Amino acid sequence: MERLFFKSDLQAIDEIINERKFSDQFPLDVFQTGSGTQVNMNMNEVLANRANELLGYPKGGKKPVHPNDYVNKSQSSNDVIPTTMHLSAVELVHKKLLPSLHSIENTLQKKINEFSDIVKIGRTHLQDAVPIPLSTEFAVYHSQIKLAIQRLDSVLKELYLLPIGGTALGTGLNAPANFDKLVIETLAQNTTYPFKINPVKAEGISSHNTIVRVSGVLKLLALSLMKMANDIRWMGSGPRAGLGELLLPQNEPGSSIMPGKINPTQAEALIQVGLQVIGNDTTITFSEVQGSILDLNITKPIMIVNLLESIEILANGMNSFQKNCLAGLEVNQKQIDQHLERTLMIVTKLTPIIGYEKAGEIAKQAFESDKTIKEIIKEIGLEIPGDLDDLLDPRKMV
Repeated sequence: MERLFFKSDLQAIDEIINERKFSDQFPLDVFQTGSGTQVNMNMNEVLANRANELLGYPKGGKKPVHPNDYVNKSQSSNDVIPTTMHLSAVELVHKKLLPSLHSIENTLQKKINEFSDIVKIGRTHLQDAVPIPLSTEFAVYHSQIKLAIQRLDSVLKELYLLPIGGTALGTGLNAPANFDKLVIETLAQNTTYPFKINPVKAEGISSHNTIVRVSGVLKLLALSLMKMANDIRWMGSGPRAGLGELLLPQNEPGSSIMPGKINPTQAEALIQVGLQVIGNDTTITFSEVQGSILDLNITKPIMIVNLLESIEILANGMNSFQKNCLAGLEVNQKQIDQHLERTLMIVTKLTPIIGYEKAGEIAKQAFESDKTIKEIIKEIGLEIPGDLDDLLDPRKMV
């Protein structure tokens, strides 16, 4: 009879996981007991009832397959829920987040190559600075995306550690010998991920600082994406009264009232994604602070819900930004050339020759008279060794 139980239980699991059946049988809210017991028992009861139904018994009777005695055998919500937290995070990182990161990494590399010959005005404190290659600015974004991938690869090693078999407090009470090893082997075979037993199962039950660390990596990624999105919308501002160095793809026909206006909608959407991720990280952090007391973290549901949302919206946000903004970015060469022609900061190249004070005087005169650095130098008759045009060529300052 035990063999029949096992077969019917496996079929019930397959129907729920692979065929996506019975979703309406999981009505629980995330705000519940902090161990996630309601979620665990909801699954145990659905599996038991479906198994009984497959065996020809009526639902609701708890016979012959009992949700506690059979489905939940050798387990506790306290080790099952943390295990599923890690499983779901690993799955979503591999299936959605990492592919999105690699995609945007590739697009950024294409832009670096595309912009390799473009030199523009750099800016610090929102003020004109010395020239910089546009490709260098995009190399910053590319580097931070690569760092995010490396950080995720590192933190995944912690997510692979599972406390299953620890039952209530990590001691393994009521779990037979090698139960944990059998579960890990089965999970590794069915998922292809290198799951391992947490050597201190109690750690994975009483605390979830691994989840906090994952969320911290996601927050860093969010900050990197927000920088990129903000930079691009600033460089695309205008078209006539802004920086106007980049031409953004025209995804919408205009604003609701101003015809022909091209708003940086994709950048704004990605910034909002970043803000939500930062908020989720704050919730997860405080959940560890307030929830990890004595032998059980009692904020498991809210931690994993926020973590999974962060992974999901980051992946979706990057996909949309990459497809609808980044890939179609173009350079406004005319505007960039005009900025370079009139920049005051090329005078920096002269400081080793004429000194800081004199260079500052020339910059001030150029600004006040609305002239270029070259015009002022010629106007005051300042002798500069070498070819002035070559010396003050912005493209030779990078």
